[in-house]
Amino acid sequence: MKFPAPLVEGLLVRRYKRFLADVALADGTVVTAHVPNSGAMTGVDAPGSRVWLSRSDNPSRKLAHTLEMVEADGTVVGVNTGHPNRIAADAVAAGLIPELAGYARVRREVRYGANSRIDLLLEADGDPPGAPPAAPPAYVEIKNVHLRRPHRFDGFAAEFPDAVTTRGAKHLEELARMVAAGCRAVMLYLVQRDDCTHFRIADDVDPGYAAGLARAAAAGVETLCYRCTVSPAAIELSGPLPVHLPTPAT
Repeated sequence: MKFPAPLVEGLLVRRYKRFLADVALADGTVVTAHVPNSGAMTGVDAPGSRVWLSRSDNPSRKLAHTLEMVEADGTVVGVNTGHPNRIAADAVAAGLIPELAGYARVRREVRYGANSRIDLLLEADGDPPGAPPAAPPAYVEIKNVHLRRPHRFDGFAAEFPDAVTTRGAKHLEELARMVAAGCRAVMLYLVQRDDCTHFRIADDVDPGYAAGLARAAAAGVETLCYRCTVSPAAIELSGPLPVHLPTPAT
């Protein structure tokens, strides 16, 4: 995913009210930017951090700038949670995620389950024409990941979530129900930083989500994790990360 216009660099003054950030630009101007991230942003919201903003010329927007990236731990980290769905959809269409290859169609934001929308629905064509699909559809839920904590595990684990997510737990239950219905269900974690060596669940942050993922995996929900190379010019898929699933409760 390439940005249509160069990002604006600045220094983070503060993030507040979850969705707002004050940023000092190079000319000394302080602008208020929209923060497209409802999580805690642990480790990527320190005042004084280098940040990059996109700018919209849409006159109907209340805030022209959007916080896109933060420099943390010596690397550039994407914090816009609106991007992973597009990045994943493009990657699947281009055949860059082998585990999700071979489907004829990729649809986004399709209604399913109990008043939910799946991020990606992958469908195969029937053979011959008019026949039932050659393979069951795959329901793919995507989560943005940017948390890495030096004091956890070996210090190089990408972790999710960074805050309690009841919505995320609901998605796991929905995916398990799709498996029971004979479909394929996949939980895809997209890491918007390139300095992690594996993926784990932050069970100290949200034990309920960790337990929910363990149950979903036991029910047949697949788990994938891919990391990205992030720069002010583009965010690009760079390869898979090993996944360490939480242990099911006994």
